[in-house]
Amino acid sequence: MSAFADLHLHTQFSDGTFSPEELVSHARSCGLAAIALTDHDTMEGCVRMALACREAAIEFIPGSELTAEQGGEEIHILGYLMDAENPKLLTELAKFQTIRQNRIHEIVQKLNAKKVPITAEAVMAIANCRAPGRPHVARALVKAGHCATMDEAFERFLKKHRPAWVPKFKMSAEEAIALIHQAGGVAILAHPGLYRSDDVIPPAIEAGLDGIECFHSKHPPGMTEHYLQMATENGVLVTGGSDCHGNTKGRPLIGTVRIDYEFVERLKARADERKPLPVRPVEP
Repeated sequence: MSAFADLHLHTQFSDGTFSPEELVSHARSCGLAAIALTDHDTMEGCVRMALACREAAIEFIPGSELTAEQGGEEIHILGYLMDAENPKLLTELAKFQTIRQNRIHEIVQKLNAKKVPITAEAVMAIANCRAPGRPHVARALVKAGHCATMDEAFERFLKKHRPAWVPKFKMSAEEAIALIHQAGGVAILAHPGLYRSDDVIPPAIEAGLDGIECFHSKHPPGMTEHYLQMATENGVLVTGGSDCHGNTKGRPLIGTVRIDYEFVERLKARADERKPLPVRPVEP
């Protein structure tokens, strides 16, 4: 029998609405054999996700989605199978999380300047995690009755060039890839079809990018084929996932993108290549 995986999922530990346990329950209902947690700039939910997956007999792939920049364009890089106890990774993730928290305060200040009475404390209470983001501000705006929907919140206030827009800190793609590699992980370019051009891909591959997320909920079939061909031509890995954020857009996306388990095996094989070789004792 064929086995399938979804390697791009989010929980309440970043901007998703599901707990790790709820997400695993949905994965089991979808018949998935393996899933990855890729919350933004954190691996905070991985312990609970691993436990829930173990109880559901689902293979768990730990990960995180890092924000980076290539050629002036914001891109996201998925880091899979990293050592969650790696000191440098933990230091950098903590830095990114502090920057995210500070950004919430800046956004709230801009909203207040536009006479929108909302507090950073209200946003943080909704986020209840170390890596808050604009979706949490949008939820706070809806909860307070300032907007009818999250889409309205983004259109009126939170999108780029809107009154409460605050740019996000971005490391270079080269730095993000190096950070993932030094933690023993595999670096994959997330949803390339959402960027303005494919020009970001060759320099990222040159910097050590391991693969491309070809299968994605916002990639139509023709786009998927395009990136599969690009991956083949460049000799890099292929991954895919739904990019499920829970109930933020109505029906959850988990299960709408299912990739063959063979892609998981190739991902794990690349991670194994990065593991340090055991030190052999010196013969007397």
